[in-house]
Amino acid sequence: MILDLLPGSKPTRASFMKPLATTLLVLVTASAFIACRTKATASSVTDPASENVATSTPAGATSLSENFETGGKTSYAAADVTLSSGSWTFDDALIGNLPADAKTGSAAARIRNIGSLTMNFNANGAGTVSISHGTYGSDGSSTWQLWYSVNNGKTYKQAGGMVTSSSNTLQTAVFTLNVSGTVRLSIRKIGGGTNRLNIDNIIINTSGVTGGTTEPGNTNGDKPGGNKTDETTTGHHAPGKGNTGGTKGSTGDNSHLLMGNPSGAVASTSSPTNYLMNETYYSISYNNAKGTPNWVSWHLNKADIGSTPRRDEFRPNAALPAGWYQVNAASYASSGFDRGHNCPSGDRTSSTAANAATFLMTNMIPQAPSNNQKTWNNMEVYIRSLVNAGNEVYIIMGSYGIGGTGSNGGVTKTLDNGRVTVPSHVWKVIVVIPDGNDDIKRITSATRVIAVNTPNINSISPDWKKYRTSVDAIEAATGYDLLSSLPTSVQQVIEARIDNE
Repeated sequence: MILDLLPGSKPTRASFMKPLATTLLVLVTASAFIACRTKATASSVTDPASENVATSTPAGATSLSENFETGGKTSYAAADVTLSSGSWTFDDALIGNLPADAKTGSAAARIRNIGSLTMNFNANGAGTVSISHGTYGSDGSSTWQLWYSVNNGKTYKQAGGMVTSSSNTLQTAVFTLNVSGTVRLSIRKIGGGTNRLNIDNIIINTSGVTGGTTEPGNTNGDKPGGNKTDETTTGHHAPGKGNTGGTKGSTGDNSHLLMGNPSGAVASTSSPTNYLMNETYYSISYNNAKGTPNWVSWHLNKADIGSTPRRDEFRPNAALPAGWYQVNAASYASSGFDRGHNCPSGDRTSSTAANAATFLMTNMIPQAPSNNQKTWNNMEVYIRSLVNAGNEVYIIMGSYGIGGTGSNGGVTKTLDNGRVTVPSHVWKVIVVIPDGNDDIKRITSATRVIAVNTPNINSISPDWKKYRTSVDAIEAATGYDLLSSLPTSVQQVIEARIDNE
């Protein structure tokens, strides 16, 4: 804790001043001045995860300042809350005022699971956005992202990269947006499971706006096949920087969404066909209308591969929002289709909990038996051989289309009285890099990327290599923006190439 020079005052930092209700009049050598007691971040140290993070908010006018000192919300249930700045939607979030909350006044926002804080109003312009963040009490690390909209919340684009909060002492993340028109923010927790994250001192500073940004461009799939936008922004926390231990989640390396959020999925019941779920061992965009995931994303290294036997505990996911249908183990009965894993059981054998997590039905798709047991299994075994040879991999798997051919023959479109859609195609993208740290920085135009797209039919060849394609082709088929966390110059090369090793 940094102590103020005035006895009894709170920690201060000039770049994030929050005036208190009273002032002290001090006479010094016949001169009078007013000393304002301020509320500021509890630490003047920024996250060491980036060399380019600004140490303070640039001086200038602000279009928004929120410190969560007004308004109240004591439960995690999704609801709108009126704060001093305006109305915000708190999803799996509340306003915390306990001693364990990382805060600089009496309160801060507290987010759990994959919750979010989203503005329901517009601010006028944004040069930079500064946000104080920290862990709740003794909870472990959490990862989060800042997203912004310039069209009244219709679509959002990620600002900069992922940020990791790993200390109960508040730190400051500063993002450069350079938006000249209206803007609203969404802070989204994407990793750390049940670990709780505190957010405080949100300030939008209009200094430095040049008028260059007025539209979000292709916002992760809102415009299928559209032009990609470079998500690398000066002044954000670069994932992986400074990670010397290689531990999961410590500075962004190894997190399941490090390569990006392909469809811009959000953890909100207002997005039932693109619902973001963090299952600790992988992340999902779930489609409640189809009863299957749109895609599943995970990281795989040697630490994930152990000796835990396959659990075979196919079961509904009770974590789905209330009122949503829970696909169960019997939903595929006598259909001619396997309960096909997205994140495979074989990729999660380090513990019983890890393996059991892969048997949630939200991780399954109706997959033709030969596709699942032969073609797909052969590819999964090959991927794990790459890991055992000294590599780590980032994997995204998904499916699209309607209608597949299982062991019963013919074309089947749905199962379970229409509650589960049978996809026509099953795809996977694998990014392969040697074991190490600073993963984003180590991915270049020479990095091996394997993309496979198979028809969901039982007459498929067991040789998965026959179905290799390009990432660009999968993007064109799905409308997703894959590997969006990488620099555009790198994406343009590795996404156009078809692997031939």
